[in-house]
Amino acid sequence: MKAEFTAIIRPAPEGGYWAICPEVPGANGQGETVEEAKESLKEAIELILEDLRENALNNYPAENVIQDTIVIG
Repeated sequence: MKAEFTAIIRPAPEGGYWAICPEVPGANGQGETVEEAKESLKEAIELILEDLRENALNNYPAENVIQDTIVIG
């Protein structure tokens, strides 16, 4: 699955960089370089979305669930 998200990156006071994603609340990353911060943010987004999917599926009996994919954009 391909999706695009916004990365807002700023220098951290202690050195390195912080990154957040406004589309995914709670997703943030950090790294010594901009690329490391972006990779850390990407991993955080993936973990949050995976957790949300698993939690959503756990709330319904398997026989009553249709899981499909939609594309936006």
